[in-house]
Amino acid sequence: MELGISMFGDIRIDPHTRKIQPAQQRINELLEEIRLMDEVGLDYFGIGEHHRADYAVSSPEIILAAAATMTKNIKLGSAVTVLSSADPVKVYQNFATLDLISDGRAEIMAGRGSFIESFPLFGFNLDDYNELFEEKLNLLLEINEQNNITWKGKFRASLNNQQVLPRAKNDQLNIWLAAGGTPGSVIRAAKLGLPLMIAIIGGNPANFKPLFDLYKQEYINNGHSMDNYQVGIHSHALFGDNSEEIADKYYPYYSAQMDRIGSSRGWQKYSKSQFNAGRSANGAIFVGDVNQTIDKILYQQELFGLTRFAAHMDVGAPEHKDIMHAIELYGTKIAPQVKKSLDK
Repeated sequence: MELGISMFGDIRIDPHTRKIQPAQQRINELLEEIRLMDEVGLDYFGIGEHHRADYAVSSPEIILAAAATMTKNIKLGSAVTVLSSADPVKVYQNFATLDLISDGRAEIMAGRGSFIESFPLFGFNLDDYNELFEEKLNLLLEINEQNNITWKGKFRASLNNQQVLPRAKNDQLNIWLAAGGTPGSVIRAAKLGLPLMIAIIGGNPANFKPLFDLYKQEYINNGHSMDNYQVGIHSHALFGDNSEEIADKYYPYYSAQMDRIGSSRGWQKYSKSQFNAGRSANGAIFVGDVNQTIDKILYQQELFGLTRFAAHMDVGAPEHKDIMHAIELYGTKIAPQVKKSLDK
């Protein structure tokens, strides 16, 4: 199983002074964090795309290209590329260029995104939400498979025997599909034979098992080889030496960000009891010490048959030094023990 990290580039808002961190500072921290992930041997890093004041990253591929020059082994991908409001031609070109810079380590994780700011920003209608994603995903996959493209759709200018250049190192990119837990998205990924990443950020993870079972059955039913089967989860996480100490330190940052997001979605104020329930053995949040985290990862790997686990580590922008320490613990203590247990 691959063990990695995803982030959104959350901008820190000081809980006492309300001072907002400059985006430049957060980006520099982010690059330092990615360098450490590579040094401690983690398998994967993914960065999200957002167009909001509380996130520093709107162009994942630019961050990843910078990271590619200071890393050697770690896979570098988006988490996610909001494909519905992007141009698949340019998405492929950007990630193919990243793939060449990184010597074949680039990935695309395509999704519809949970925020909608990119739609009016790039001139798209939210009424076309589903159609946009379906058409653009199909075009991206066609570009990934063929050097010369003849294509016609509803939302983009036609292509007539045109090349999309440069090509990735091995001519194709690894493309994942991200889903928030809807059966339709799971079935789409299975039919297309695409690796699937499911975000589990609340509730009891066991409730998601029917989606993984559905994906596997549809994947097999559509004739795809289990040799290529890849499925993962993305869950909020932060690790420390002492479970209660890291939880108490992180909670103000985490709850403040959940409330900022929730204020526009009609959510109730995020409570400490929710946080503690999420941290429990049957919860979705991986905030705790090394042994607690190892046990929880192994439990969910067995539950879902995971081939990848992504610890999403900067919700609410905890302090940089705490993220760095969590990365060190993950790479030097958690990941080796998880892999050793799975190899038995």
